[in-house]
Amino acid sequence: METANIIVFYLLAAVVAVSSILAVTSKKILRAATFLLFVLVGTAGLYLLLNYHFLAAVQLSVYAGGILVLFIFAILLTKPVIDSVHEEHDRRKSVFGIFTAIAGIALTLFVTLKFKYNYADNTTISGDHEISMKLIGNALMGTDKYQYLLPFEALSVLLLACIIGGILIARKR
Repeated sequence: METANIIVFYLLAAVVAVSSILAVTSKKILRAATFLLFVLVGTAGLYLLLNYHFLAAVQLSVYAGGILVLFIFAILLTKPVIDSVHEEHDRRKSVFGIFTAIAGIALTLFVTLKFKYNYADNTTISGDHEISMKLIGNALMGTDKYQYLLPFEALSVLLLACIIGGILIARKR
């Protein structure tokens, strides 16, 4: 069972890594949104692998279902640029981008190799423990310390503003 989990993890990690690179480097914006969908679904798979069922459901419904659909509507509702002039990139920006990417990869490798992962002590890996929905609901809708009612409401206002912006853009056309 442990070998199967490792194989599934590496498969999902490869899907997320390759799709992330393709989403950033794709020249067609609709393809980039499709690759972003693969990244979000792969991330939900990683959450499922850790037995975070609620987080996986939120990932699929809110991000893959809601935000990505909003991105696609925004892409389809905006006017295409017809007089697209291809301008050369500044060489300094490319060098700085490559340097930043290498620094990020080096930092990630350093932290990953330095930290000792002990899977035997993690009860969520073996599936022995799962947080109840009642506890998650109380944490989301509570106002005490380490409870998230304010960020939850701020996110809903942000999504409402995005929907109104999409409607206004659609009405102008």
